[in-house]
Amino acid sequence: MSAEDLHAALRDRFGDAVRDLHAATNPWIEIAADAVPDLLTFVRDELGLQHLNDLTAADIAPRPGEESKFEGEPRLEVVYRLSDFPLTRTLTLKVVLPRGSDDDLPEIPTASGVFPIAAWHERETFDLLGVRFVGHPNLTRILTDDDWVGHPLRKDYQQPEEYGGIRCR
Repeated sequence: MSAEDLHAALRDRFGDAVRDLHAATNPWIEIAADAVPDLLTFVRDELGLQHLNDLTAADIAPRPGEESKFEGEPRLEVVYRLSDFPLTRTLTLKVVLPRGSDDDLPEIPTASGVFPIAAWHERETFDLLGVRFVGHPNLTRILTDDDWVGHPLRKDYQQPEEYGGIRCR
């Protein structure tokens, strides 16, 4: 099934929740955040893409003081990479979210009820990029300490001078 066929099947089932197909070298489909659990269930059960290879995010914004090399508004893109078990078909889905701030993190429904491995990836994405996965069973930091301030993979992250009595810079 081609990327165009997958896009058409998802559009038929989910309508406007399935947005554009970006058919470049590595095609991906943009989807609405609120459609994530239902859409992933459909992809797993009806389209046979039973494996969540990866779930991550990217901060699409310039670093402070740099000129932007990105089109559109600064944003976070949550990326789901799926495949079937024979590895003959793959699918990349993206949810585009506003960047928000440490006081107002962007939110997306958890995928952990559809793919249990997502729980681990969502904790990592929450910790490092500040995406809140609503409904997650244990959305706590996984790579930084519980009292860490900020999200280290955001482009505007300010590394502390010191943490726990140890100089960081």
